Amino acid sequence: MKKVLYVLALICLFFSCKKQEKKTTHPQKEPRIVWQAYDETQDLKATEKLEETRMHLKLINSKVSDKNDVWRVLESELDYFSKDKYDSLKPFIIEKDIPTIQNHIKNGNLTYEELVCFYIYRIRKYESDNSLSLNSVISLNPNVVKQARALDKIDKNKIDSNSVFGMPILLKDNIGTKDMMTTAGAVVLKDNKAKNAFITDKLIENNALILGKANLSEWAYFLCSGCPVGYSAIGGQTMNPYGRMIYESGGSSSGSGVTVAANFCVAAIGTETSGSILSPASQNSVVGLKPTIGVLSRTGIVPISSTLDTPGPMTKHVIDNAIVLNAILGKDTSDPASLAVNIDFVKAVKEHSLKEKRFGVVKELLKDSLYKKAIENIKKAGGTIVEIEPELVDLPGFLNILNIDMKNDLPKYINTHASDNITIENIKDITIFNQKDSLIQIPYGQQMFTGILEDTTTDKELASIKENLKIVARNYFDTSIDAYKLDAVLSINNYDAGYAAVAKYPALTVPMGYSAKGEPKGLTFIAKPFSEALLLQLAYSYEQATNERKAPANYAN
Repeated sequence: MKKVLYVLALICLFFSCKKQEKKTTHPQKEPRIVWQAYDETQDLKATEKLEETRMHLKLINSKVSDKNDVWRVLESELDYFSKDKYDSLKPFIIEKDIPTIQNHIKNGNLTYEELVCFYIYRIRKYESDNSLSLNSVISLNPNVVKQARALDKIDKNKIDSNSVFGMPILLKDNIGTKDMMTTAGAVVLKDNKAKNAFITDKLIENNALILGKANLSEWAYFLCSGCPVGYSAIGGQTMNPYGRMIYESGGSSSGSGVTVAANFCVAAIGTETSGSILSPASQNSVVGLKPTIGVLSRTGIVPISSTLDTPGPMTKHVIDNAIVLNAILGKDTSDPASLAVNIDFVKAVKEHSLKEKRFGVVKELLKDSLYKKAIENIKKAGGTIVEIEPELVDLPGFLNILNIDMKNDLPKYINTHASDNITIENIKDITIFNQKDSLIQIPYGQQMFTGILEDTTTDKELASIKENLKIVARNYFDTSIDAYKLDAVLSINNYDAGYAAVAKYPALTVPMGYSAKGEPKGLTFIAKPFSEALLLQLAYSYEQATNERKAPANYAN
């Protein structure tokens, strides 16, 4: 009997310990973080006293969106993702390039699920803090953690480290994805459950994870005149992590540039008509590629101009830019400009060198100390420098291209890609809608839309303008490129973006350094059409020789 009692006691003790073990090892549920709306008056007044700011803001946060909705759909996934877990993963993720992150996953240091949760946690951490928020994310993919979990079941040894497999990527919110709304930052498209864009499908085919949607300048900065870049009614005012409410975030792919700079994602996709990738990439010290028209599809992207629009990758590192570019290539029969591009850009980057490459250096820009230093670094690395003085010429009719193209292209997008509940059909409908609540929906006005309606340029006149501008802009570059057999022209930020746009020349900007007060600048490489591989090679060589990028100080934790 004593033996029986002893055995029973041991059994009870065993189960008691198991229960106790389960109780003590079960992760503690984390408190949920809530963003609190606040009176912005003092913050807005403070910016008026800053001499270095170019921003004249009327508001900071959106008046039509609750920021808590951004992460609410994924709160349950963060319930057991602790601060300790977040801190332990930082060394494997922050500022790391894609191959390094992939190798950490292969080595078991983290999983794709943990990578996604890390970014969601980080976005919530900063965007819920009114002293640090950047208003850079409009929405998150409600299915992204589940999708990451599925990828973790695949044998990691079969995954290419130079691929987007499992990499969380943010899309500018004019790029269609069926898992989230596609708003272009506008209230009138707040409930636009659009189809996937062609490049969204390409990312998904390559097992990238669509993390969410990045804020932008509303309607890709073709709504108001003189308004702050990076503002949208849906997302509020995007801010620069290197100088919050001091430096511009750049436009119109502001959120794409900011989220990459602040380590809210591995990479982002922006779009450019004229400077909309180059500007925010430069302003936020990241790498931005504006490819030749036709290299990437525009189908499913809210348009300004079918003549000039293109998407492009925005990343912290040049190698990542090449990796993302590889993933979104593909001939699209729905886009008349689309071409089949059969280049492995990652392989091309690895064949990089500055030796014996010839660069056109704009003499006037040598007054900029950062530009001058960059040129000296290229010289040291073996590059040949040729000083050039391109003749600055006007681009007459540039605005007419944007006006007439958007007047024609936007209705086509609405008809083929917007969801059925979107009832507006054209620019006029949008202006009428906006006037119903102008203080909320268009606090800075809609002068550009009014200009579209007033533009009477005929199709014949427009065709002439396009051809004339292409000739003028190509002469601007080619006079020097051909005479001196240059590989590329070097510029700053988006200074020459207008010429590159109408010439249809690719351009790539890479971090060049920071002003005395800390404002980022980019060195921009421009070359003839379909020179993306060359630009990536040159930018990679420059990046490796200089390593100018530094993470924004206030977003290091």
